[in-house]
Amino acid sequence: MKTSKWALLVYIAIILFGVLAAVPNVLTPEQQAKFGRFLPANPVTLGLDLKGGSHLVLEVDSAALRKARMDVLLNDTRAILRTAGERASAARLSGTTLTITLPDPAARDKILPEVRKLATPTTTLGFTAGSADIDVATSDNLINVTLTEAGINERMSAAVEQSLEIIRRRVDQVGVAEPLIQRVGGDRILVQLPGLQDPTRLRQLLGSTAQMSFHMVDQTVDPNGVAPRGVMILPGANDPGKYAVEERVAISGDRLADAKAGFDQRTNEPIVSFSFDSTGARQFAEITQANVGKPFAIVLDGKVLTAPVIREPIIGGQGQISGNFNPQEATVLSALLRSGALPAPLTIIEERTVGPNLGSDSIRMGLYTGLAGLAAVVVLMQVLYGSWGLIANLGLVLHTVLTIGTLGLLGSTLTLPGIAGIILGIGMAVDANILINARIREETAAGAGAMKALDVGFNKAYATIVDGNMTTMVGMILLFMFGSGPVRGFAITMIIGLAISMFTSITFVRLLMREVVIRRKMKRIDIHSIFGKVWSIPSFSFMRGRYIAIAMSAFISISSIILFFTPGLNYGIDFVGGIQVEATSKTPIDLAPLREKMEGLNLGEVALQEFGQGTSVLVRVQRQPGGEEVQTAALQKIRDGVAEVIPDANFERTEVVGPTVSTELARSGFLAVGLGMVAILLYIWWRFEWHFAVGAIATLILDITKMIGFFSLMQIDFNLTAIAAVLTLIGYSVNDKVVVYDRMRENLRKYKSMPFSDLIDLSINQVVMRCIFTSVAVAASLLPMAIWGGDTVKPFAWPMLFGVVVATTSSIYIGGPILLFLSRWWKDRDTARAAASATTPATEA
Repeated sequence: MKTSKWALLVYIAIILFGVLAAVPNVLTPEQQAKFGRFLPANPVTLGLDLKGGSHLVLEVDSAALRKARMDVLLNDTRAILRTAGERASAARLSGTTLTITLPDPAARDKILPEVRKLATPTTTLGFTAGSADIDVATSDNLINVTLTEAGINERMSAAVEQSLEIIRRRVDQVGVAEPLIQRVGGDRILVQLPGLQDPTRLRQLLGSTAQMSFHMVDQTVDPNGVAPRGVMILPGANDPGKYAVEERVAISGDRLADAKAGFDQRTNEPIVSFSFDSTGARQFAEITQANVGKPFAIVLDGKVLTAPVIREPIIGGQGQISGNFNPQEATVLSALLRSGALPAPLTIIEERTVGPNLGSDSIRMGLYTGLAGLAAVVVLMQVLYGSWGLIANLGLVLHTVLTIGTLGLLGSTLTLPGIAGIILGIGMAVDANILINARIREETAAGAGAMKALDVGFNKAYATIVDGNMTTMVGMILLFMFGSGPVRGFAITMIIGLAISMFTSITFVRLLMREVVIRRKMKRIDIHSIFGKVWSIPSFSFMRGRYIAIAMSAFISISSIILFFTPGLNYGIDFVGGIQVEATSKTPIDLAPLREKMEGLNLGEVALQEFGQGTSVLVRVQRQPGGEEVQTAALQKIRDGVAEVIPDANFERTEVVGPTVSTELARSGFLAVGLGMVAILLYIWWRFEWHFAVGAIATLILDITKMIGFFSLMQIDFNLTAIAAVLTLIGYSVNDKVVVYDRMRENLRKYKSMPFSDLIDLSINQVVMRCIFTSVAVAASLLPMAIWGGDTVKPFAWPMLFGVVVATTSSIYIGGPILLFLSRWWKDRDTARAAASATTPATEA
């Protein structure tokens, strides 16, 4: 129990630093501006589900990027052929391969060096590498040009970086405060915009390539007919008409110097005024001088914005775009033109929008449920341990403060599942204190003095705490690695919480308890509840009823498997993709006319879910066939349809998840569960023995099937939060079993001749009260979240409450019998082997 002065100073420094890091979260904005520079961390950033806003994941179109590069190579190659006197049509593009067919080897040898000059060297860490971005191969009189993997990767990386900057400029143009724009993986960009709730405007702003160009209109070609060479038929952007425009670009959009939204002084209609740079102004003047009386098309992303007739030469290099704009569309278009064109199209593969009202409700409910959960645990500890519970509660409060401070230091974003992680972390941190107090009680009951009881109690509890927390942490690390968004936030808060709980229990609580013993000169530690001595249940033979327990467990698990197939899991939008809109009203919503309206939109299967005393409705629609424009149109149809049936509808949340994201989330979620179980198996095998590990996994499988059955029976959304609940159950269940196994391992050393079934009964009887106390503490922390936490965390809280009951009963009734069966099977196998070897005659050398 001795602690060196240096170790004590380190503990004090860590605690003070953690407390100071948490202080910014209780300061007002004015106080933060005044004192913030003296504090080690900023306030914890709140996620969009807590403050409202829009979340998008955009993916760079790699196919379009490849095509753009191959088109450039095709044009450059044809220019080389013309210069050399060869036919330009000798170069043809077939998919991602450029083939040049030449008449003889001499022509091939003449063209080949020029084609190779088209290659550009790739770079690594800013230095030019030896590989080129294209591969040039010859075969007879053919030259084949293909893109190399290094070239594709470098072009993709450059496109993402350029897109990041352009998106940042676009967002700045419309004045969104505190945006989060960052690269995710090799080809994706995450954009979070607080407070911006118009998904249509957002898609226009971020999804548009904004490649603008100016073309002459060919009036000799019928736009409803077949376009001749050199002419292309383009649709109108704001009208149903078609336009026959020349393929040749008269002026590139790169020549635009500025663009501003405004109103036409004569008609008062919204317009976008633009101006060219010096080169563009000169080109514009030459074109307008030579083509007076002819229409001039302004093309954006393959659609004609407007095609005005040139009335007179325009010398100043300025013009305007008019059409069927509203003021908001004009603002977005001007922002797009000012920020420049994206190097490749961006596909919005995931979109989530949360209204500010829902965000404020989430903050309030998260705060209330967090305080209620913490209060419930504090009361429980005080009831269980009386005055000694006060020390445990101080450790819990410090645990909470240090967790928030660490989140601030790491710059983590706190979401509603993150709050759930903090609350659950508090509940599980109680387990360490319960283990310590239970061990001290046992040592005191065995006749140990105060200091010895503390020393031996902490030492024995320490190994169990580490083993239990490490098994839970394994699951959380995998959830962090394979999870996404808020689920990763839940995982990181749990990881931090588990690490801090070990620190506070082994240092802070130990030091306080030691200080109390020394200052009061205590000879004996009696840890009683506020009602007096803690009652203990009579010893019970759990192994005697093992067949009934396993039969009941197997029956529930088999029923759960049947429920998995029928009615099956209610998969959320995270896994199946589609469009989801949540709307609220001040009055109860009649679903019949709303369902009739939604089905009349012809968007496929529509599901309506009523909640919130009938004043809220969740509309789910399958993903529409087609690109992002189709999803945007479908989302707008849903919003318009809901607003028509419910005039006072307030749209709290919208989500659009593409098949790419839903497939990836499903794969990564189930992979995390599978890998978590394998990692736990290996850890327990390493720390205990093989049959302990197999017994834990067998019990886990039974626990998981029961939770899946609960999801199927209650038809709770099975989404990413549900995967978090399953992984947390795995961690909690194994933590519970590690405590039982640890006592069995200890008793195996102490009672070497005791029959294994009796030893299992003895071990379970010794820890059963701890299992019950810990489960009650975790349930107490989860219950407020389940009742008042809102729809974001209910798919986590209710299954976890069920999972706590399942995990505790399986630790007491199922884990032991499985372990007994494995042990007896192994011994019988060894006995049979020994008997077989004894009856086999020895062979002579």
